[in-house]
Amino acid sequence: MHLLPLILSLATVFTPSKAYWRGINIKSNLADGTTCKTLSDYLSAYQTLKSFPNSINSARLYSSWFCNTLSNALPSAISTDTKLLAGVSLANFDNEKGALLAAVKKYGFDWMVGVSVGSEDLYRGTVSPATLAEMIYDVRGMLSEVSGYSNEVRVGHVDTTNAWTNASNSAVIRACNFVGTDIYPYFQTLQNNDISNAENLFWNGVKQVRDAVSKAGGGASVWVTETGWPVNGPTKGNAVPGTDNAETYWKGVACDVFGSLNAFWFTLQDWSAVPSFAIVGQDGERLYNLTC
Repeated sequence: MHLLPLILSLATVFTPSKAYWRGINIKSNLADGTTCKTLSDYLSAYQTLKSFPNSINSARLYSSWFCNTLSNALPSAISTDTKLLAGVSLANFDNEKGALLAAVKKYGFDWMVGVSVGSEDLYRGTVSPATLAEMIYDVRGMLSEVSGYSNEVRVGHVDTTNAWTNASNSAVIRACNFVGTDIYPYFQTLQNNDISNAENLFWNGVKQVRDAVSKAGGGASVWVTETGWPVNGPTKGNAVPGTDNAETYWKGVACDVFGSLNAFWFTLQDWSAVPSFAIVGQDGERLYNLTC
């Protein structure tokens, strides 16, 4: 069964008549995996996003304090009108919170898509659901005391589909304004993850998370915070990496998801990683066609 028509109808029910965030994940490090991005590196990254088709209007960051992420990322985000989904890493949580607080006190909230408190921590088992829920409420409470705050400021958590469908994590769902899910058909080796079935696997993952949120209660909206197809690396099950299949996945998924819910593609540039999900290579050139 092809799930896209069903998901699009559900999107109309959950988020009527709105413009969606169409974003790309950007890491705090350069693509070598170690060097922290500078002010000029973020400006270059945003300019690259603005050159993409599909009207990319936002970026997702993983940290606020590590590598001085928000201090370096915000000035050019504001100047290029690139909205940010900020990240608060659970490592060095107090420092991360402090960096986020300093940013909203200095720049307000207009630059912000939302805040993700943690990333895939339930999947990795690095924090209990109860503790993570408390951290989310903590950040929400902190932001609510800053001038300019409104209920439109979204605070949530990013994790894998199987973490969200685990009923023991329901307290985290109820703490969230949004639930960010990471969906990678490439890694779903227990199913037919051939590129020809990848689009169905993706939308099935979205439906599973929406069902889990509905059961948990609380009213969180579902965002896709990571998805993509690797341009290199090993074959996983029936999934073969490469630029041709990455382009096929983009045209099958990105061209629909960017018009139906808030979504952030993984990733702008990580050419040192294996597998690499990079959209642009070491020379800054696109690795495949992004038109729809």
